[in-house]
Amino acid sequence: MSHSWAARPPHPVLRGLVTRYVGYAQENVTLEVHRGLPSRHLTLVISLEEPIRYAGLAGAGALQSVVGGLHTEPALITQDRVQRGVQLELDPLGARTLLGVTAAELTGRVTDLADFGADLAQLPDRLASAADWGARFAILDEVLAARAVERTDPPPELNRAWHQLRRSGGLLRVGELADEVGWSRRHLGERFRAELGLAPKQAARVLRFERAVRLLRTGHRDLAGIACAAGYYDQAHFSNEWRALAGCSPRTWMAEELPFLQDETKLPATESVP
Repeated sequence: MSHSWAARPPHPVLRGLVTRYVGYAQENVTLEVHRGLPSRHLTLVISLEEPIRYAGLAGAGALQSVVGGLHTEPALITQDRVQRGVQLELDPLGARTLLGVTAAELTGRVTDLADFGADLAQLPDRLASAADWGARFAILDEVLAARAVERTDPPPELNRAWHQLRRSGGLLRVGELADEVGWSRRHLGERFRAELGLAPKQAARVLRFERAVRLLRTGHRDLAGIACAAGYYDQAHFSNEWRALAGCSPRTWMAEELPFLQDETKLPATESVP
């Protein structure tokens, strides 16, 4: 398989809303089904080739551009031999500003990007006609920055709770998190779920899993060590969680996916954590 990647952070006005743009081009892809794993981001994918064929996350279909909400099960993507497109990582607390809905309204499902406005519906054609990745990223800056002129931010306590949980890699206890922002545990849980669609414990679970994924993608192979580093009780706990969130064992995922994934050490990690 041949592949190439291009990545860069978005325009500064999108700081805190979009983590990064990743352009990808692959030929002779042999992995038939890709597992889209749970992460801290809403995932926006715009295909510049055939429509994206997906299953899981409460549905199945084929769309030219999709937005995937936060989720706790894998999204299954049927892969063509030739693929080209752009993937954006969106902070869930930026969904109100960029898409006009809460992240909670997207949780556990895949939605057509065209449902969120004509400017976004035109992106597949505009990006396909652009000359290169730089021009495509500039178009994304233009369209998204226009939507960010009037930001709709969540309450500062909720913003702080989400960022503190991320900082801890999902290891901060809910009681500590509530104390940190000055809310009761019950109120924090209700507001958190209403905005993000996941309870704080569920979000912490996704963050721990995401850390384990990152370690595997950057070359670590000691599963017991990864389990410890990501905050699992032991390797058995880690393996059970992996099966629940990825739909397979860690070793199965490594055998299927790692040969095809970009090296994260070569892509800019531009996450903004105040």
